[in-house]
Amino acid sequence: MKARGAVLSRRNAHSAAVSNWKSLQAGDRVEIIKHAQVVAAGEVEEVSQSGNVLWLVPAGPTGPAEKQLFLKSDGVEIRRG
Repeated sequence: MKARGAVLSRRNAHSAAVSNWKSLQAGDRVEIIKHAQVVAAGEVEEVSQSGNVLWLVPAGPTGPAEKQLFLKSDGVEIRRG
């Protein structure tokens, strides 16, 4: 059995904010965070070449909804989900 601290450290590392949006790929599951609250969650559809714009296909109980656009300049953070 692993030490509790090791498990928590790995969980925190997995949920750390993604600073380089260009590292995200289509199909990655992410959460969009603004003011310390999750405002959206789903799969990355595309990231701009500059890494400042992300298109997200939200995950919902009835299947994928209309995609959403997020700008890094709006102060949102992305966390892998």
